[in-house]
Amino acid sequence: MNGSADDLRLWAGWRHRYLTELESSPIDTPISSRDVFADILNSGQSDRQTLILHRSREVFVILNLHPYSVGHSMVVPFRAVATLSDLTADEHADLWHTVTRAVEVLETEYTPQGVNVGLNIGRAAGGSVPGHLHVHVVPRWLGEGNFLASTARTRTLPESLDVTADRLRARWLEIGSS
Repeated sequence: MNGSADDLRLWAGWRHRYLTELESSPIDTPISSRDVFADILNSGQSDRQTLILHRSREVFVILNLHPYSVGHSMVVPFRAVATLSDLTADEHADLWHTVTRAVEVLETEYTPQGVNVGLNIGRAAGGSVPGHLHVHVVPRWLGEGNFLASTARTRTLPESLDVTADRLRARWLEIGSS
């Protein structure tokens, strides 16, 4: 094997459709100065195309394009704010209400053995979009990892993002808005 573990690639051709359907993406812009959530909201594309699962008054729920596990979703305020204290009272209430519903939707649809809920606020904390906070909701199962995660820093997902989005969007319609 030539190269380092950083050079390893796992083909995921099913993601190509999503990437090529974006009308424009400033790929050459450093991620630290991009707001991918604003780009998605302003793309003019449908929720189905952008993997948005649910919209409420102040926030939306979207699948993570690079998930840790099947169903890895994010709850994102429509308004770009960097910290929790920047949220209005209405945004704060809607954010946490929607996070609670997102957990319920994932638990109902996928019956995980656990769920991680968290934020990475700021670059030092791992925030990939530091100017637009978002809450990760990640279903977890015992034994979900395999050798690829530890040897190649690669995850294997048993379901494509569009199938996951369809399943979760239907579940949101059923129980998520209550």
